[in-house]
Amino acid sequence: MNLLHVSWEKCVVVLFFGTMKLLIVAILVGLCLAQHNPNTKHNRTSIVHLFEWRWADIAEECERYLAPNGYGGVQISPPSESIVVTNPWQPWWQRYQPISYNLCSRSGTEEELKDMITRCNNVGVNIYVDAVINHMCGASGGEGTHSSCGSYFNANKEDFPSVPYSSWDFNDYKCRTANEEIENSNDVFQIRDCRLVSLLDLALEKDYVRGKVAEYMNKLIDMGVAGFRVDACKHMWPGDLSNVYGRLKSLNTTWFLPETKPFIYQEVIEYGGEPIKASEYFELGRVTEFKYGAKLGAVIRKWDKEKLSYLKNWGEGWGFMPSDKALVFVDNHDTQRCQSAGGACVLTFSDSRLYKIASGLMLAHPYGVPSIMSSYHWDQHLVNGKDQNDWMGPPSNANGSTKPVPINPDSTCGDKWICEHRWRQIRNMVIFRNVVNGQPLSNWWDNGNNQIAFSRGDKGFIVINNDDWELNVMLDTGLPAGTYCDVISGDKSGDSCTGKQASVGSDGRATFHISQTQEDPFIALHADSKL
Repeated sequence: MNLLHVSWEKCVVVLFFGTMKLLIVAILVGLCLAQHNPNTKHNRTSIVHLFEWRWADIAEECERYLAPNGYGGVQISPPSESIVVTNPWQPWWQRYQPISYNLCSRSGTEEELKDMITRCNNVGVNIYVDAVINHMCGASGGEGTHSSCGSYFNANKEDFPSVPYSSWDFNDYKCRTANEEIENSNDVFQIRDCRLVSLLDLALEKDYVRGKVAEYMNKLIDMGVAGFRVDACKHMWPGDLSNVYGRLKSLNTTWFLPETKPFIYQEVIEYGGEPIKASEYFELGRVTEFKYGAKLGAVIRKWDKEKLSYLKNWGEGWGFMPSDKALVFVDNHDTQRCQSAGGACVLTFSDSRLYKIASGLMLAHPYGVPSIMSSYHWDQHLVNGKDQNDWMGPPSNANGSTKPVPINPDSTCGDKWICEHRWRQIRNMVIFRNVVNGQPLSNWWDNGNNQIAFSRGDKGFIVINNDDWELNVMLDTGLPAGTYCDVISGDKSGDSCTGKQASVGSDGRATFHISQTQEDPFIALHADSKL
């Protein structure tokens, strides 16, 4: 009997084969393309999305804040040359309309990008690129040099000489709708072969196009990136993506072990009922679990009679994808603007109290690889429930250039940069997750409503009160005896705590009091917060 064993994360293979040798080797090549490991260093476990930050600011943030506080990596905005839109004025989504693979954007030049990647890697923080490879700019993008590098293009004629792409390289010949747009969201062929909101759809089945996309991604790998968030994957055929991923190099051995493959996490929006399933992309890499943030927001808002106590089987028990395939988030740059399904239940920085509870729970729970959103402020203008200003780009100067991120004396950010990743509660839960990494979820407790607690083995413990009354209870923490600093209300500072503390007895039990009126109605303890 032929036997095949594959370790998905490292692609370690043991083969025993007879006459089926060639078939098994062919299958093996496909399996080994699966890249689910974020390749983070030093037991770091979380990614932060520094949305629209300049490369120079990211480099500084890696050195001064992310590395010292245990962040594993940064998702950066698309670095490729994009269209520059002036009506509306320089919206965030212009970064998702490339006109070439030149590495100049409003985040900085190619040299600034390379410097940032090097500096972040040197302090153990990975860089993940948001890769836009499904399409080029919109068909209405016009003709000229209104692009972030000043390159000429003609969207009307599908002419992008800086790649180069011509009309031969787009899916017009495959799309069967009258205007080449997606008209039926239940038609798999339209979703993958036609234009998404007029964006010129690349023919990724063509070897030339695959080669150009892989060339772009490999250049970034050579510069030292650790992986890619791949945009709009449900609009590309899995077989085409598999071919492209198969052309990618191993990571740069200056910072990564030999033969380490890039981390791939793919944007596939699925809330249920869609004709394209996230599971179609599992073998290629991790997939963004959009249901996670929507469901978590509904539970914490207590909508539809949801309760925290229902989270006892959070994760796969809620119909989510397997944990080892999932990339999770409370919100991302799309959902916080209601640009994808999920609706108003998605929590954002605008409701900071509930947002911190959601982020704390995500980082304490072992499900998936967590991504933390770091945002900027925009002035909402609601008309019939629709935000008319959801297009707004980052804080900018009059000429459209992105402003630097100033750091206030209290470690928060200024000039409309939100920087949720710098909020003490979220920062300290990132450290919590690192400390408890690999430990099982245990000692679950709930009151049948919205008070819950659980431990992560004997390394960490969290208790949350989202009820309208006080929590006052003695719980089994699973922790060794001692006095622990609560890392939500403060920090461990030498031999004392700047916030609350908890005394764990020899039986592992401790008493907790959390008022329903507290700004942060939860407590978290971990092994490194013990006095």
